[in-house]
Amino acid sequence: MGRKAEVERKTGETSIKVSLELEGRGEARIETPVGFFNHMLETLARHSGVDLWVKAQGDLEVDFHHLVEDTGIVVGRALGEALGDKRGIERFGDALVPMDDALAMAALDLSGRDFLSFDVTFPASKVGDFDTELVREFFYGLVRGGKLTLHLQLLAGSNTHHAVEVLFKAFARALRRAVMSTGNQEKIPSTKGVL
Repeated sequence: MGRKAEVERKTGETSIKVSLELEGRGEARIETPVGFFNHMLETLARHSGVDLWVKAQGDLEVDFHHLVEDTGIVVGRALGEALGDKRGIERFGDALVPMDDALAMAALDLSGRDFLSFDVTFPASKVGDFDTELVREFFYGLVRGGKLTLHLQLLAGSNTHHAVEVLFKAFARALRRAVMSTGNQEKIPSTKGVL
């Protein structure tokens, strides 16, 4: 099917370019100046099966906030463009994912309506130099950019690195299910006839 998109966004705070292909192999080429964030985006690609290329720069002299949030927005927009009118997709996806001490749940609806429920308390406020509050900002940007409904819960986790990573893995697995083809490419999965 070749569902893919390329989106670029430049502001006074960030410059971000994202290429995304839904029928990928989970390959990633991530170029941001934030090492831990790169690792999370690579995790997202690997576990969703989506090929993801991200090149992002931002005003790091302020902090990582603008870069992380704006990257979420652009990834979301690329996802939305790649899905097109969403004809023939499963639409819903969910996943319960463990990672050692950590356990996360993600439930996703490619609804065309942006909503984020983020029921997460991290054990610590940082992983290295990465503020854990930025995890919510990334997903909030992605939800807004992609116009999707996402519920994320951290059900267990004493290691902060694991807690963050398992959320990205759970989202990725839910996304993998939601974008799958039903085999009926004529049908939009909504009684409204549009998503």
